Amino acid sequence: MALDKSQVWLFRVHHYDTAVLFDKIFPFLRGHKAVNPGDTVILKPNWIKESHSQRKKDWDYIITHPAVITATLKAVLRLLDGKGKIIITDGPQTDSSFSNILDRMNVDEWIKMGRENGIEVQLLDLREDEWISKNGIIIERRKLPGDPKGSVTVDMKDKSAFQGKPVPPFGYYGADYKSDETTWAHSGGRNLYKVSRSVIEGDVFINLPKLKTHRKAGITVCMKNLVGINTYRNYLPHHAEGNPEQGGDQFPSYSTKTVLEQAIVSRIKRFWAEHPSSAKYFIPIKSLGKKIFGDNSEVIRGGSWYGNDTLWRTIIDLNRILLYANSDGTLRKGGLIQAKRYVAVVDGIIAGEGEGPMAPDKVNAEILIAGFNPLAVDCVAAKIMGFDYQKIHYLREAFNLSDYPIADFNYEDLRVHSNNESWDSYLKDIRITDTYKFRPAKGWMGHIEL
Repeated sequence: MALDKSQVWLFRVHHYDTAVLFDKIFPFLRGHKAVNPGDTVILKPNWIKESHSQRKKDWDYIITHPAVITATLKAVLRLLDGKGKIIITDGPQTDSSFSNILDRMNVDEWIKMGRENGIEVQLLDLREDEWISKNGIIIERRKLPGDPKGSVTVDMKDKSAFQGKPVPPFGYYGADYKSDETTWAHSGGRNLYKVSRSVIEGDVFINLPKLKTHRKAGITVCMKNLVGINTYRNYLPHHAEGNPEQGGDQFPSYSTKTVLEQAIVSRIKRFWAEHPSSAKYFIPIKSLGKKIFGDNSEVIRGGSWYGNDTLWRTIIDLNRILLYANSDGTLRKGGLIQAKRYVAVVDGIIAGEGEGPMAPDKVNAEILIAGFNPLAVDCVAAKIMGFDYQKIHYLREAFNLSDYPIADFNYEDLRVHSNNESWDSYLKDIRITDTYKFRPAKGWMGHIEL
């Protein structure tokens, strides 16, 4: 009997207690035969950065808590029964320190658990590059080993969510100052992504995201967490340069200031891309720019608003690549029945609201969400957070895919199973009064809420 992926489990969990978490996760995985002996299992937490962007000691509402990873690892080890391999991996934000992130985790315990069960547990930083930034300016670039298996380049071509979207006049902005490269990767019939070969070749992908709001995407749960499977980030369009009147979504509206900012800053970044060693000399100038154009706390920029018409396309493409890509970059056919085995366990025990993913405020939500489809789980997450899924572009549009679908169900089919009686029903029937009221990022306020 085929697994019904429209089913989602929503648990009340009050603390990061590994034993309690294991008692929720293990029966869930075992009962649905998600992991089998001999599998290579990918565990993908959200390890975006070692700490909050302003509160350097805060991290437990920024990244996936180690107790959730430990409990999942313990469950997977038991199901593998001494045969197989586990890779715990992510590609953090490029200016993050992987070693500092691992200092927050239980790495020695994980390796020991694997050894005691006859299973190799490998920790991988998927990035090819790491940057050192000062005041938001890249001052040093370091090459990293990346995935030891290398990467897979996938060209989504006309199957991409970017198909039919005109290339913006001022181009796309990705992860680097080299915006020409991001635009090239998504023009001329190309829609290129460079992702981890280890992830693509794995038998089972277990997504372990943190529940947070997101300035550019609305929320970040399962589907947005796939940014971390990329080995090279500058192929990922995050926004289109300029304001809507200029064919962009960098800013929400036209003004003389936004036109000037786009023109001046884009030229400076182009210069930095061509002369990377010069960037450090511009640090004092950035404070002047803040005085002229306004700080990010005051001005919505960088596609950080509900009119971002770019990032949702990147998110959908990445999820289809995970589910359908072969190691040679082609896409397997046959619909979801041929897709990679997929599991999600969302850490929402301590979550984030407001200016996520890097500068949210803490929410003691005390929930764990689990399921077998990223769209189903993210829709449940959105509803419980108090948000309208139809106002989150990637959720709404993911239901409308004919080729390489992410779901074979409709929103109305989503069924929540919960140890909280008010949530144990079809998702559409959960009352707004029984949801949280997460505060969205500033650029989404008054638009996304139920």
